[in-house]
Amino acid sequence: MWCDTTPRHLADPGDPRHITQALRAAGWKNFDDPDFPHVVLVSPDYQHSFVLEPTPNAYGPWWRIASTPWGGWHASFGGNTPVEIIAGFTDALVRTPPEAEPDIWSTLRTADWTYERDERGSEQARHPDGITTLERRANLTSEHFAWTAEVALPTGLGGHERLWQAHFDDRTPRHLLAGFAAALVDPAPVSRGRYDVPHSHLVTQVDRGAQGEQLAAAHEARLKASRAAARKARRSTAPTGQPSTGPAIEAATSASRSR
Repeated sequence: MWCDTTPRHLADPGDPRHITQALRAAGWKNFDDPDFPHVVLVSPDYQHSFVLEPTPNAYGPWWRIASTPWGGWHASFGGNTPVEIIAGFTDALVRTPPEAEPDIWSTLRTADWTYERDERGSEQARHPDGITTLERRANLTSEHFAWTAEVALPTGLGGHERLWQAHFDDRTPRHLLAGFAAALVDPAPVSRGRYDVPHSHLVTQVDRGAQGEQLAAAHEARLKASRAAARKARRSTAPTGQPSTGPAIEAATSASRSR
């Protein structure tokens, strides 16, 4: 039985096809190695790569997205990150970027997150639950910044148990970070099985009965929207000729195999 589950950032990971099939619908090409347990997708213009590589450590960077060639931005998400939140990032990647740079922090403040900025320029927003944060922090040994989103439960012994974590290079386009932030604060429930949520005391689940057909229809509508967004983005981009396929594919597969 499927349940409406809130808040979404404390749900279980969900179905990876929510992301992978949407990217495929948007024209991303599959370059999986049949002898290696991972998913490798490359964007139609060969400028972005996507790798999903499960490991025994669910807190590691299962999901990795990057611009190519090397020297571009990169992002990663732990294996327990809800797919609907990652999809805020990947959906923005296939849409036409906005003309104006979005204000990420205002999205969080509007959702009642607190916001702080220190003298070094590091910024942090915290969810009202006190365990969920998004921060842009300067490296202790340099002036470089990096973004981190995290959900961590206090253990009662002065430590924390991390549920999931996401990392973003500071070169990551702001509209992608804004898409992630919007999905993170979205109050809409996500569909999860009654016994699929690992921390059931942290979420509210409302029984909806078995609604497999409705969920399938919603997923098909999502794929249709992804195709439409990709077509619109391609129309808004001037043709630049046939791109080289080598760097994107090599970057994605070599990064995966080197782990």
